[in-house]
Amino acid sequence: MIREGAVIHGFGEHRDGVVVGSVRGSPPRQGGAAFLAHMVARETVCVRRLGGSRKREQQFGRFLANPKVTTDKLIAGWSDRTVSAVAGRHVLAIQDTTEVKFPTKPGQRRGLGKIKKGNVHGVLVHSMIAIDASSGAWLGLAGGTVWTRRSQVKKPHRERALADKESRRWLETAMQAKTTLAAAAMVTVVEDREGDIYPQWVKLPSEGFHLLVRASQNRRLDNGTALFDAARDFAAGGTRKIRLAPRDGHAARDAEVDIRFGTVVLRHPKNMLRCGLPPTVELRLVEVREPNPPPGAEPVCWRLLTTHQLPDAAAAWQIVDWYLERWTIEQLHRTMKRQGLRLEDSQVTTADRLLKLAAIATKAAAVTIQLVQARDGNTGQPASIAFADEEIETMRLLLPSLEGKTALQKNPHPRLSLAWAAWIIARLGSWNGYPKAKPPGPITFLRGLDDFSRIHLGRQLLLTSAPLDVVRPLHDVRIP
Repeated sequence: MIREGAVIHGFGEHRDGVVVGSVRGSPPRQGGAAFLAHMVARETVCVRRLGGSRKREQQFGRFLANPKVTTDKLIAGWSDRTVSAVAGRHVLAIQDTTEVKFPTKPGQRRGLGKIKKGNVHGVLVHSMIAIDASSGAWLGLAGGTVWTRRSQVKKPHRERALADKESRRWLETAMQAKTTLAAAAMVTVVEDREGDIYPQWVKLPSEGFHLLVRASQNRRLDNGTALFDAARDFAAGGTRKIRLAPRDGHAARDAEVDIRFGTVVLRHPKNMLRCGLPPTVELRLVEVREPNPPPGAEPVCWRLLTTHQLPDAAAAWQIVDWYLERWTIEQLHRTMKRQGLRLEDSQVTTADRLLKLAAIATKAAAVTIQLVQARDGNTGQPASIAFADEEIETMRLLLPSLEGKTALQKNPHPRLSLAWAAWIIARLGSWNGYPKAKPPGPITFLRGLDDFSRIHLGRQLLLTSAPLDVVRPLHDVRIP
């Protein structure tokens, strides 16, 4: 979670205890920084709860209404810190879409278009997260888009150009990632079945930039056969247990699956013959099947297409492991909605403001997950991925007072690592610090961050002698 004094990339920063800057160069960044900080610390997007006072509520309302604060500028700020965090790593760039439904009434739709089936209205958030392929550590957001459907499209999907389809978001977001993740040693874009569109396979891959997508369409192959039948002719690559994440009301479970892999050549879809795309594209196919699922469980049957070379079974299993990481983006969606910031509870009155709110909530959810993940101490990330230099210096000065005299009471993590910082914040949150103690949870971190924000603010006051009303701590704004 973000505190007073933290750098909030894309929304402004607290410099010497004062919120400064603008959203990509525009004056409202001061309000954006406070908005994001409150959202993360209070775990809500309700403007009334965020404000804590009528004055603050009005300030946040004006921020959302300000025409200089655009959804595009907010989204552009999603990846500010990610650019440097990915340097030298193999990054899994996982993208997906979530539908955010808002309560509406006939005649009071708030300008929102339909989502899902039936008479449900809301916005759609498409985001891409960057995680370390080796450790699974979150590195930040890498791009995306937020929109609402303004009207119903009557022209059949197959007759529309890609530029007129919502599915273009998969290609456009991945193209953004080529710039955002340019410092990475390698990038593998990971997508579920919605991302199975032919133009991606011919436009995106390049040296060090790969695709991994679960196939949704039984495409025709260059040899005249169908994609879903291709694995029958592949050699078996062995059997292994994989862990399936909980989803759609089903609990997590282990599945024993078989794997087959080989090369396929996809044929150009007939409905895209005039798009100027190559007639074929060569890919690798990994088929994962569960021959004996438990009673009542849906058997695993995945057909994973990738641009990675697969010289052996170990490489094919690696593709499966990378695809399993795709479910981590569901954590982002849960944190944004019912299990975290409760975005769907917002009473903001217009679609334009709700789009902005969704963009801010996406960033806030990603930051929250990054910081909670630090408690594991296994990511190898520096503290600078979540804290400003001034905050890290405050932690360094605090550390002696939090450590005991024995080795068991010392911070065991490498100095200036994110795990080192997490240990300090957890101790401030009343965690006892012993290695065998129960790991600190979100509430402990929230308590610790609240205390740390006050300590850091006090230090900044001593250093700057700034007027108290200028550097008023965010957590001094009480909820009535």
